[in-house]
Amino acid sequence: MPAIDATEPERSTAEPVVRTATGAVRGRREHGLAVFRGIPFAAPPVGTARFAAPRPAAPWDGVRDASAFGPPPPQDFGVQGRTGRLEGPEGDTWLTVNVWTPEPDPAARRPVMVWIHGGAYKLGHSGSPGYDAHRVARAGDLVVVSLNYRLGMEGFAQIEGALANRGLLDQVAALEWVRENIAAFGGDPDQVTVFGESAGGGSVAALLAMDTARGLFHRAIVQSVPGTFFSPELARDIAAALAAEAGLRPTAADLATVEPRELALAVSPLSGKMMRHLDRWGRAAPTVTAYSPVVDGEVLPTTPWQALASGAGRDVGLLVGHNRDEFRLFMAMGGLLGTVTEERAAETLRLFAPGGAEGERAYRAAYPGATPDELYERVQTDWLFALPTQRLAEAQLAGGGRAHVYELAWPAPGNGGVLGACHGLDIPLLFGTYDADLGALLFAGAEVTPEAEALSARFRAAWTSFARTGDPGWPEYDEKHRPTLVLDDAPKVTDYPQERSGRLWEGHDFPALPLLG
Repeated sequence: MPAIDATEPERSTAEPVVRTATGAVRGRREHGLAVFRGIPFAAPPVGTARFAAPRPAAPWDGVRDASAFGPPPPQDFGVQGRTGRLEGPEGDTWLTVNVWTPEPDPAARRPVMVWIHGGAYKLGHSGSPGYDAHRVARAGDLVVVSLNYRLGMEGFAQIEGALANRGLLDQVAALEWVRENIAAFGGDPDQVTVFGESAGGGSVAALLAMDTARGLFHRAIVQSVPGTFFSPELARDIAAALAAEAGLRPTAADLATVEPRELALAVSPLSGKMMRHLDRWGRAAPTVTAYSPVVDGEVLPTTPWQALASGAGRDVGLLVGHNRDEFRLFMAMGGLLGTVTEERAAETLRLFAPGGAEGERAYRAAYPGATPDELYERVQTDWLFALPTQRLAEAQLAGGGRAHVYELAWPAPGNGGVLGACHGLDIPLLFGTYDADLGALLFAGAEVTPEAEALSARFRAAWTSFARTGDPGWPEYDEKHRPTLVLDDAPKVTDYPQERSGRLWEGHDFPALPLLG
């Protein structure tokens, strides 16, 4: 597949310099933008700062080079057989931001979009090539910021002697940095949109419920929000199992005796053992993801759905959506495509569908002729992504706010199209990074067709229009018609596409706290 926009970035000799509250930074000219990378927004969370709330970054003298991304935070690769390290700069200055701006002119006051990456709350970093934001910044003539935050044990494990949700607190600190500094980069601190996918979408949803984040952003885009938010009891039990993998107790004092990256490596085998705890952890166990935001009553007072229904997002515009075949990606990663037996499909339906055996019968009746593979994928897409998406929009309306809803139905062309409109497909389409990270899998062996490029441009136009005006280009969601933009070869507005599944879940909670605590 030919690389898209693969020419060397154009750079002028006049490298841009911006003065932030902690010191001056020098960026680079690329693709007609001024780009700054690896700017610290908080101090390294190590030593006495480990497992604590983020602390202010130390100021510096002179002009700091901001041409390279900061080091990735420690990664928990789970059962993927990797080393627990990513290629990139070494060091502990993980908490950094990156900025793409048409021009660092304080008078410009352009809208700002702040990207929060996903990765099951345990993987990922803002320097991944798939998150190169220059196309988004240019398409919308706006400023884009991306950020790192603590992951896994460092950011989300519920451990004794530490605040919960440290990764979310890092995101709040990054948004505070934006409020204080973004005007110098040409952005408007009074017109900030946060957007994120998967765990990044869950993070954006959590920020909507957090008192400490109130007023730091004005619009929110939630892509493929996972419904998993842990109770403190569940999170503590999982943390104990994680610590046991390293031969430690789940306390800040014990865990601090192991270097952060080594700790991530030591606890990662639990992902392959979570199904052993199905009786204790319920539907959290099959996700093989040991981390989620914890509704601790302090940092995160309640679930996003409860918060929005109570009016927390009344003054925040919301754009929310998911992909039609989300779970198919995880089936492919687990080698399950085409292998699900009738017995396994039945067990999965009884576990995830509301009402157990009754739910299994309801799903089979709703999807007559569906194969075991299709039923296995459909029910897990529904409970983890589709229902949380629909309920988030409904909660926003119930609280007096407004929402726009979308569903991506265009199938990924790679690998013969077997992945459908799977989890993560929205990322290469939004950023135009078809040959990077997940895009390399989803577009593998396929041409990037004019249809794909048109859909990619539609994504950027809608997202940036929403960031600028609050209107992505289709009607607001309402309880009667539930208008939803279906993104396909020929995008169109229709009634909510997953209404069939939604009816199956009426009167039942999707798997947030009631099912995981």
